[in-house]
Amino acid sequence: MTEREGTVAVQEARPCGDQARCAEGGRAGHRSAVAAFLARRDELAAGQGVPAAVACSPVASRQWISDELAQSARTVAGHRRAADAVAFRRVRHVTFGALGGAVLALLLGQALTATGTGWTGPRTAGLVAALLLAVPLTAAAHAHRARGGLLAPLTGDDNRLSTSRAVAAGWLLFLVYALLFLALRPVTGGDVTGPGLARGVGLLVVFALTAAVAVAAQALVRVRIVGRRLQKLRAVRPRAADLWCDDDGRAALADVQYVLVSAAGLVLCGVRLGTRPDWVPGAPWTLVLLLVVSAAWYLAAKCAEGGRPTVLSVVRSREAGDLDAPIRIGDDIEIRGLGFVPPGGGGPDPLTRLVVRIGAVHAHVPLVPVPGGFSNPTDTALTVPLPADVEPGPVEVWVVTAAGVETNRVAIHVVD
Repeated sequence: MTEREGTVAVQEARPCGDQARCAEGGRAGHRSAVAAFLARRDELAAGQGVPAAVACSPVASRQWISDELAQSARTVAGHRRAADAVAFRRVRHVTFGALGGAVLALLLGQALTATGTGWTGPRTAGLVAALLLAVPLTAAAHAHRARGGLLAPLTGDDNRLSTSRAVAAGWLLFLVYALLFLALRPVTGGDVTGPGLARGVGLLVVFALTAAVAVAAQALVRVRIVGRRLQKLRAVRPRAADLWCDDDGRAALADVQYVLVSAAGLVLCGVRLGTRPDWVPGAPWTLVLLLVVSAAWYLAAKCAEGGRPTVLSVVRSREAGDLDAPIRIGDDIEIRGLGFVPPGGGGPDPLTRLVVRIGAVHAHVPLVPVPGGFSNPTDTALTVPLPADVEPGPVEVWVVTAAGVETNRVAIHVVD
């Protein structure tokens, strides 16, 4: 990124009075930067725009193209961070609106259903309980306004919304609302006359289960990252799709089923509370068992996802017409394996952070553009030229991914 572009990105990231204008300006700058990058990539893929000083050397032209694309990718990343920073500051206003809208929807729903029976004590208790719950939530959203308001406690260390935290928070909010509602029933002229507090054991079990899953999922991810069995790249900002998608943005079946089962359970318990306001709310044991199975599936998927990047082999890259030969200084080597591109790391900026260690030499993987994408690097193969600083003889080769994870080492023999 040039000095002027960096200054513009910093200015776009600063707070301003008109959030809508800043957000639109940031998005426009990001869109124009992306369009410029795509046009430049396709131009270089077609062999156009390469200076004559390096066009005569395939190695020099490839390196120049890679450096040019890396600079453009950093420019795009800077514009994206600026645009997302402005958009993220607007999230807190959305959370305020969501809380107010939920209370208003409850009021309208109670008013519409009270036409036949009139306004009753349970309706007053339900509305007051919603207001009492909305006030501290609004204060918490204001206190964490720089981190997205109510999204702050739901955001994981990778800056993505956590599915397990969101599910546990949903059951916590329902439990607190139910307790406030029951506490207000005697004040509003009613009483709790159901079969006793034992009815609420199922609901407590569900909340304890979802809370334990949230803690276990966080600990499991951290242990796998430290053990280099899981690669995590930090997201630019949290998105709603994080609740049911993996880091690559593809729908994850385990996450989807966990969210759907939990949402259906919350709806069921809410309907039971609304239809029998004089009973202690409870969760059927069938629902508890279903949530146990759903949570087990979710945690099992967390254990199975990812994997350590692995180098399977290193071979000399041979072009058409080349003779078979050992690896020499200046040759291209192809590293074959798995997991070189972490989930969510397929963009041009993360690809520029891939490094191949060849002995004591750090070789950055060049970007090789093709129409619509890149042919190098890929998740299963990397091609790098053997640097001149590599000493002849046996040498070890391994890869450092954009997530900072090192692969295993494979020995090759370099000849003069």
